[in-house]
Amino acid sequence: MNRLNPHVDAALQRVRLAAEQAAERGAEGLGLAALSSGQAKRRDALLSAQFIFRKHQALFSQRFDQSMRQQAAQTPASPAAGTPVAGARPAAKPTQWDELSLMDDDQVNTLVATDRIGLALGHQSEWELREVNSYMSDIPGVPEDRHPLRTQAIAQALIEGVNAVTDDADTRQVLTDELTRALSLEMRACYADIAGLFRSRGLRPHDMRVRGTGGTAGAAGASRGPSSHDVSTSGVPLHDSRYATMPGALHSIHGGRPSMLHSMAGAFQGSGHGGYVATGGGLGGGHIDPQLMELLRRLAQTPIVGFGGGPTTAGGLPPNSQWQGWDAEPGPYVEGGPIVLPPNLIHQHRDELRQAASGSLDHMVIDVVAGLFDQILSDAKLPPLMAQQIARLQLPVLRAALGDRTFFSSRRHPVRRLVNRIATLAAAYDDFTEDPGKSFLALVRDLVQDVVSGDFDRMDLYESKLGQLEHFIEEQTAQSLKAQGDAASLLERKETELRLQQRYMQQLQQAMASVDMRDFLRDFLTQTWSEVLVHTSRHPDLDAALVERLRQLGRDLVLSVQPKTTPQQRQAFLATLPVLMRTLNEGLDLIRWPETERKKFFAELLPAHADSLKGQALSPLEYNLLAKQLESVFGMAPPREQDLPAPGSAPLDLDLSEKLSDEEAQQLGLIEDEHVDWDGQVDIDLSAEEQRPLQAVDISIDGLPAAEEAPSPTAGELLVDHLHIGTAYRMHRDGDWVKVRLAHISATRSFFIFTHGTKHQETLTMTVRMLRKLCEGGRLRAYEHAHLLERATARARQQLAALGKAS
Repeated sequence: MNRLNPHVDAALQRVRLAAEQAAERGAEGLGLAALSSGQAKRRDALLSAQFIFRKHQALFSQRFDQSMRQQAAQTPASPAAGTPVAGARPAAKPTQWDELSLMDDDQVNTLVATDRIGLALGHQSEWELREVNSYMSDIPGVPEDRHPLRTQAIAQALIEGVNAVTDDADTRQVLTDELTRALSLEMRACYADIAGLFRSRGLRPHDMRVRGTGGTAGAAGASRGPSSHDVSTSGVPLHDSRYATMPGALHSIHGGRPSMLHSMAGAFQGSGHGGYVATGGGLGGGHIDPQLMELLRRLAQTPIVGFGGGPTTAGGLPPNSQWQGWDAEPGPYVEGGPIVLPPNLIHQHRDELRQAASGSLDHMVIDVVAGLFDQILSDAKLPPLMAQQIARLQLPVLRAALGDRTFFSSRRHPVRRLVNRIATLAAAYDDFTEDPGKSFLALVRDLVQDVVSGDFDRMDLYESKLGQLEHFIEEQTAQSLKAQGDAASLLERKETELRLQQRYMQQLQQAMASVDMRDFLRDFLTQTWSEVLVHTSRHPDLDAALVERLRQLGRDLVLSVQPKTTPQQRQAFLATLPVLMRTLNEGLDLIRWPETERKKFFAELLPAHADSLKGQALSPLEYNLLAKQLESVFGMAPPREQDLPAPGSAPLDLDLSEKLSDEEAQQLGLIEDEHVDWDGQVDIDLSAEEQRPLQAVDISIDGLPAAEEAPSPTAGELLVDHLHIGTAYRMHRDGDWVKVRLAHISATRSFFIFTHGTKHQETLTMTVRMLRKLCEGGRLRAYEHAHLLERATARARQQLAALGKAS
C-alpha cells in the first residue's frame, strides 16, 4: 500500500477520533434505548447488540480505520485535463444504474445503504463538508469528487466496521442505525476541525484559484450554467431530484424589482428552520462553483453601455470598465447637477447569476443580496458619493455571501466590517468637495478599486483594506487635533503622570504596610505626596536641593509626630518645624493641591504636632529602627514610563480635572459635572424607529444562518465599550443635539476627545466616568441607529413582511 498524503493522513486521524467518540456515544445510546423500550423483544435485541458491540468495540474502530485508509490508497489520482501520467492506470468507468444487473444483491444493498448513511451523515454538516471539499483540489493526487473524506466513504467504512463486529443481520441493522445517528452528530465538528487543519497547513480553498475552462465550450458553459450531467464540487449530482429543491428555495420570477421582492418574501416566509440544514446534500461552505465565480469576475470587468458620462468607444462603451465615471473627483457631481447612483448589477444580471448557480440556496442568496443593495442605495444616512463607491462592491459582497456562511450570521465578517465601516466613517463628514472629506473619498475610491480589480474572493484582502482605512482615520484625526493645539499630546502627558502616580502610590502602600504611623499621614503620603515625588522625577529642571528636601520630607514628617519628652528633642523639633512646613507647602504648590484639602490636612497635622510634645518617647533603638524603615521606603525611586504595564482592556478611572490648569482645561475643552444640566429634560428628536435598538432577530433572514449576536449598542451604558475613532455621535449640549466626531481615545481608554464643527472645530474632552454618565443619561448616542448592512436587512424584512400581509 502506497504511503498516504500527509494532509489526508492527518484528516483520517481526526475522522477516526470522531468514529471512536461516536462508538462510545452509540454504545451508551443502545443501553438508554433498551431502558425506554416497551417491547421485551426489542429490549433484548438492543441489550444483545450493546453487549456484542462493547465486546468488539476496539475491532470496530480498527476495521473502520483500515477501510478509510484502504479507500484513500485506492483513490485514483486526478491529473490535469489532457495530461497523460506515465505508469498511471486508467480511471475506472463510473458505474451506471443500468449496469446493476452485473452486481449481486449484496453489492446492490451495500451501495444503497452506503448512499443512505452518507446522506444522513452529511445532514447537519453541509457547510463544513463543502469547505473541506474546497481544499481537496490543493492536495496532490486527490480527486475533488472522489476524495476519501466524503460522507459516502465514511459510510462504507462504518458498514465494514459493523460487519466485522457481528454476522447477525438483525444486530448489524441495530448497530448501523445507532452508530449512524451518533456519527452524524460528530461530523459537523469533525469537518470543521479538518478544514481548520488544512488552513493551518497552508492549503488554499479551490475558489481562491478559479480555473477557467478553455475554448468555446468553456465560454458556453459559463453562459448557460451547469448542464444536466454536471456534478457539484461536493460530489452531489445536480440532476438528482433529492437535491433539486429545499425549504425556502426561490423560484425564478422574471421581471423587475417588484417581482424580486415577492420572490424574496416567499423565501423568507416559507423557509422553515433554515435551508442550510434542511436537505441531505452538501450545499454551502466556503466554496462556490467555478463557473459562477468566473461569471462574477467577468461581470466585474464588463463595461455598462453609456453609463458614467465618460468617453466611449465606437460601440458606445466606456473604455475602461462598468465603473467608468465613478472614479472621478467629486466636484462635477456636486456642482454640475444631481448625482447619478449606480445600478443594481445583481438585478440586471439576475438570470445569468441564477443559471450559473448550482442550487436553489444560491438562488436565494442572490435575491437576498440584491434586495440588500436596494436598501443600501436608498439609505438616507449614506452620502450619495459614498453610495457610489459601496455600490461597486455589489459583486464582491455577493461572492462572500455565496461562499461563506458567516457573512449572514456574524457581524465580524471581514466583508461586512469593511462595508459597514466605510458607511459609518462617511457619516462623520459633511462635505466631500474639500478636505478632510475629499481625502477620505479618494482613499475609499482607491480601496474599492483594489477590491473590485483584485482577488475579491480572498478574505485577507478585506482585512488589509480595513486596516488601511483605520490607519488613515487615525492619522487624519491626529493631524486635525495637532492643528488645533495638539490636545492629544497634552492629554497623553497628563494621563502618563496619573498612571505613574497611581503605580507609585501602590508601591508606597505596600512598603508602608508594616510601618506604624497615624492613618491620616499614611493616606497623605501614599495618595498626595507620591504625586509630588512623581512630578519632581519628570521635571529635571527643578532645583536639586529642593528635590532632595521633598524626598526627605516623608521621613521627616512621620518622625515629627513621634513623642518628644526631653527638652533637647523639643528644641530640635521647634527648630526644624519652619523648614518642614515650608518644604511641605512648596511640594503641594507643584501639584496645585486644592486649598480646601490643605486646610483639612493641616487641621489634623497641627494637633498631632502638639500631642508629640507630651507622652512617652520612643527608645533610641525604636526611633532608629523607624527612621531606617522610612529611609528605605522613600529611598525607592518613582517608576518611569517604561516601567508601566501595557494598558489593559478595562479603562482606568483617572480624575483629570484637578491636574489641569485653567489654560489646559480650556484648551482641551474639558467637560465636568457643572457643565452639564443633569436635571434638565433631554428632548429626544430622533424618530421612533431610531429609538428602538435592533435585535438579532431583526437582522436574521429565514432560510439563512441566523445572526449570532445583536448589533452593537447605539445608546446607553454599553455604548462606552463600543466607541471608535472617526465615528459620528449625537451629543446633547445646551438643550440641543449636536453632531460630534470621536477624534482620540487614550491608551487606557480613560479619556476621550471629540471634535465639533466644520470650519472652526471645537474640542470636547471628557473622562470615562463623565462619558459613562452621559451615555447612561441618554445625552450621547450613536449617529447611526445601526450599521449599514443591519439597517438594510431590517428594512428589507419590514418590506417583505408587508408584502406577505398584502398577499
